[in-house]
Amino acid sequence: MNTASEILVIIVSSILAIFLIVLIVAGVYFVKVLKQVRRITERAEDVAGSVEAAASTIGRAASPLAVLKLIGTIVEHSTKFRKRRG
Repeated sequence: MNTASEILVIIVSSILAIFLIVLIVAGVYFVKVLKQVRRITERAEDVAGSVEAAASTIGRAASPLAVLKLIGTIVEHSTKFRKRRG
């Protein structure tokens, strides 16, 4: 091989080595980001489950409260009506 081809081989191999190192570092950061995204999605799922459970609990509690409020309103109106007739 002549000198020019040896220089080109050295340049190309060094550029490929640098590219490989940069690619490895980028891959490591990419894996770290994916782990963080996984943790965030797990937390979001936990929060969504908690909100869903709270909403169903409130929904179950709201129905009896609405019925009691309706009964209370009816009793209140009937006592006011009796006082007027009285």
